[in-house]
Order: sequence, then C-alpha cells, then structure tokens
Amino acid sequence: MKRVVATGTFDIIHPGHIRFLEEASKLGDELIVIVAREKNVKHKPKPVIPEEQRRRVVEAIKYVDRAILGDEEDIFKPIEELKPDIIVLGHDQHFDERWLQDELRKRNLNCKVVRLNVKEECELCSSHVIIDRILKKYGKNSAHFLKHSGR
Repeated sequence: MKRVVATGTFDIIHPGHIRFLEEASKLGDELIVIVAREKNVKHKPKPVIPEEQRRRVVEAIKYVDRAILGDEEDIFKPIEELKPDIIVLGHDQHFDERWLQDELRKRNLNCKVVRLNVKEECELCSSHVIIDRILKKYGKNSAHFLKHSGR
C-alpha cells in the first residue's frame, strides 16, 4: 500500500484545496493530511478557523482517508510516525523541496517529495482573497455582515 501525505493550513476551504487533495490522492492508495497547528503558521497570517475544526473539515473531503493535526514542536514528528512513501506539496506551499528532502534524509526517512503544479483557476481560490473580498464588501464592521447573513 502506497501512503501519501499532504500538508497545509486549510483555513478557508476552497476549490484549490479540493483540487490539490484530489490530485494528491491519485499518487497512492491512502492519503493522510497533516493540518498545520496555528502555532506553527508563520509564513502567512494566523488562520481564522480553529485547528480542530480545520482538521475535521479536511477529513470530511472524499479524497482524504485521514486528517491529523501537526506536532506543535517538531513538524517532522508526524512524518516519522506515518512513514509515507510520498510527501506532496502544493504549487504555492513555502517549502523548498531540496531542503525538505535533506531534512528527511537526516532523519532516515526515505520518502519522495513531489510538488503538484496543478492550480484551480477560479476567482476565489485563495483563503486570503476570500477574506479580502469579505472585508471589502462588508468592511471591518462585521455587524452589517451578520445582519445580512441571517445570523
């Protein structure tokens, strides 16, 4: 059985996430997704959605066999436990493939790193674009948004 691991923040799920996970699932028999802990998200704004909720939503996607939260101290710990055959990176993920492959070798982890260069083309295929759209449309005053959304 070929195990594939994908990682990401998965803050506000959009078609780009679905496409990434669909393509990742095609590389093996089992797809496990490691959802980034809020504490470890340093390359972009902190997630809006709590980490356990993000994990549950990702796990509900039909291409995903299991979703787990990453380790707060060592991002490689789940990889050491899962022992994947392939680690999949998205087209816009900040990891450098060579650096990642070197770190895996240092830990005696023999898995292939694959960057998927597929990209879903849609107007709102980015969490930050979705947030920007909400702020532009409703301003920073969420009372207007809540009033008009039936909440």
